[in-house]
Amino acid sequence: MSGVARPGSLAGPSPPRLKLLGLTVAMWLAAANIWTGAPLLALWVGSQTQGSGPPTMSSVFVVVIVLAALEYGLVALLGGLGTAHERLSGHSATVRQHVAWLRSMRGERPLYAGERASLTSLERVLAATVVIVVVVFEIWFLFYSGSPFDSRTGR
Repeated sequence: MSGVARPGSLAGPSPPRLKLLGLTVAMWLAAANIWTGAPLLALWVGSQTQGSGPPTMSSVFVVVIVLAALEYGLVALLGGLGTAHERLSGHSATVRQHVAWLRSMRGERPLYAGERASLTSLERVLAATVVIVVVVFEIWFLFYSGSPFDSRTGR
């Protein structure tokens, strides 16, 4: 089997490292904007529709619609970037994805001889982004958020 590429292995010559790095950076930026940029932009757009006085339901509706559209676009962008990264790097999926109602209730499907389950680059980026966001939130909540009980600005 000298000419056949196994799943999860590189096929052919080494991929262009600069393009892979660019795709990885783009995935990081899109994942970070899911948590920060899209909500801030949606709030800004909603604030532009809001006049003076208390918030109106139309402004809240604008924020919800803009946020939903931005999040959908970023998730679609992440999916495309992940697919492009895997195609360019020559990696192929090692585990087939099944819809939830068709999954076996007895656990994970067995791996075949010579296969090894591994995370894709997109999965690594998303997992690291979630960990970073949770740590930043915990630091903010424990050390910088105001107290709801005594009106102090920090703890």
